[in-house]
Amino acid sequence: MEEALEVVRKLAVAASEDGRRKARVALHSMAASLENPNDTIHRLGHGHLQAAVVQIGIDLNLFQHLVESASPLTIQQLSEKTGAEFQLMTRVMRFLASIGTVSENGKAEYSANHTTRNLAEKLTQAGLSHYFTTAAPQYQALPKFLKDHDYKDPVDEKDTPFQVAHHTHLNSYAWFASHPDELAYFNTYMALRRKPDVTWLSAYPVVEEAVNWPAEKGLYINIGGSIGHQCAQFKEKYPDIPGRVVLQDLEHSVAAALNTPGVENMPHDMFEPQPILGAKFYYMRAVLHNQSPPNVRRVLENVKAAMGPDSILLVDELVLPESGVSYIASSIDMTMMSAFASMERTEAQWRKTFEEVGLELRRSYTYYPQGYETVMDVRLPQTKL
Repeated sequence: MEEALEVVRKLAVAASEDGRRKARVALHSMAASLENPNDTIHRLGHGHLQAAVVQIGIDLNLFQHLVESASPLTIQQLSEKTGAEFQLMTRVMRFLASIGTVSENGKAEYSANHTTRNLAEKLTQAGLSHYFTTAAPQYQALPKFLKDHDYKDPVDEKDTPFQVAHHTHLNSYAWFASHPDELAYFNTYMALRRKPDVTWLSAYPVVEEAVNWPAEKGLYINIGGSIGHQCAQFKEKYPDIPGRVVLQDLEHSVAAALNTPGVENMPHDMFEPQPILGAKFYYMRAVLHNQSPPNVRRVLENVKAAMGPDSILLVDELVLPESGVSYIASSIDMTMMSAFASMERTEAQWRKTFEEVGLELRRSYTYYPQGYETVMDVRLPQTKL
């Protein structure tokens, strides 16, 4: 068995990112195929417990202590470093070792492994803390919510499992305003997660589409662009294309925006009419996937009303395949449903969404296939030009 596993490890190390992903999926599938009913109960039923004990480890900085130590640490040393009681630390470490998040070197002695190092990362900790404090309660509320709503897709962002879980009538964005700790986890996770090595700029023919564009007109309008990372990337890659580059988001986001030369920072609510008319590119990244269907329609109609004959709406989102959707992407889809009454979509679903407001999906450019990251070229229908 060990020899077979070592062969798999060597193959995985040598493989591409997509190859490693496929290896993980295959290994998980094989492990599940060996389970008896009791194994399945504990794997799925104790998922909440695993998240809870890992959160304890994050709160105690356990993973950092192990990663920073040049040698294994004893329970006594960990107890002294964290301030946790010796017996409690014994039980916590025993559990963390049993799920592979730390390595047990001997009696009451532990060291870091690959998963420990992952858990010591700021991105990982922010993400897990967000899921544990904000998302997990809505997952818990999901079965009863759907039962009470006759198993229909939610369509109102103020009537979702999120409201049930957090005992609020507010939508999730409004709720965050009075929950600074949860908001900090969310913002940190989103800011770090949205720094991809590959972006839409590597796949889309910006120069060809923007040839001879007038300098006085809008070139690139980033709607819902947060603090302006996408605008900064655009200016860095295309500093010499004439035209205005504009960041748009709510006032509190724009107030904290990057000071990128050549980028205008403009407060704007995307549910209000678009003030820049006839721009070349209107761009939205991960804006529509967490909006309810009525809100998606409102946003798209506002952009459509501002578009001219040469305008292009670039919608940068996940575009799910028709089958074989990954665990991560399908989990995001269920999370969007639970928190926002929204969804991830296939290309056919996106096409229908655009057609319902009188827009036409011309072409999709998938720039990160492993994550289904795609920028969609959407225009006014040719028959209406």
